[in-house]
Amino acid sequence: MVSFEWVDATTVEQAAALMAAANADRSVVVKAGGIDLVDLMKEGIVRPSRIVNLKSVPGLADITVEDRGGVTVGALATLSQIEMSEDIRTRYPAFAEAARHAATPQVRNAATIGGNLLQRPRCWYFRNAHFHREGVDIAAAAIAGENQYHAIFDNSTSAMVHASTPATALVAYDAEVALTNGRGLVRTVALKDLLLPPDASRDRDAAIDRDEILTSVRIPAFRPGTRAAYHKQTERDSYDWPMCDVAVVLHMDGDAVGDAAIVLGWVAPTPRRARESEEIIRGRIITDDLAREAAKAAVRDATPLSRNAYKVPMLEAVIRRTIVAASHA
Repeated sequence: MVSFEWVDATTVEQAAALMAAANADRSVVVKAGGIDLVDLMKEGIVRPSRIVNLKSVPGLADITVEDRGGVTVGALATLSQIEMSEDIRTRYPAFAEAARHAATPQVRNAATIGGNLLQRPRCWYFRNAHFHREGVDIAAAAIAGENQYHAIFDNSTSAMVHASTPATALVAYDAEVALTNGRGLVRTVALKDLLLPPDASRDRDAAIDRDEILTSVRIPAFRPGTRAAYHKQTERDSYDWPMCDVAVVLHMDGDAVGDAAIVLGWVAPTPRRARESEEIIRGRIITDDLAREAAKAAVRDATPLSRNAYKVPMLEAVIRRTIVAASHA
């Protein structure tokens, strides 16, 4: 690990301005919880000359219920704060569950929602400095190599999957993020549009400008009659990355589904909406047979790689169970 300068930012604008001042001779990164950053530095993937600490900026860890009913979660709110927040647990249970099932209690106490959403892929090719050499195509190496944990959708260019479990639930809730620049200007972007397919040539996998800081996540107002569920499938019960995860949000119209969002994580480069499945259950009463039909439709276009075909029936089962669980929530 190389030496670096440490700056405790006092405002978001200061942090964003420091990021904007970076150039080819001086790499600058921001630190929230630091979980992913420290990993990347230890692995030799990131070698910053300056680290800007956001923990010293006041107010970025607040969770606020708005007058209009939505909830704003500061970018430095930890996953533990989110899973224990009564406001989030009662209004957005799938989000709370996704936060609760991420990593371990020790990691959740430090990891922030902003850092979690902006973390880099957990692909072992991307995480190995040996592959970060001129002429090496990391995406191609993953597609052709040990790809058992990689994408089964949209994987012709990059098979790396997005590493955030809360992102799966937040996309299902139509969440948006606030991005603040060095002049204090704030722009709002839907989370589904913020997340980009992983690319080893970029320093982040998000549609965020160099002089912008992710400052908060906002979830729209809770709608009466909304039901939701989240499920993460792993090989072990704890401290394990998902093989897939699914979030289902149902807006009920009496006993039938008025509208639905079914989002699949860890099976594509970004969280994937199962729109055909949503159409199948819209306007109908959820039954086991209907959930099974919707789940089959969700995996119909899967293009598994040489070692991850097992994900297809696994994902289908998890989708079916999550739809049923949401209907009974």
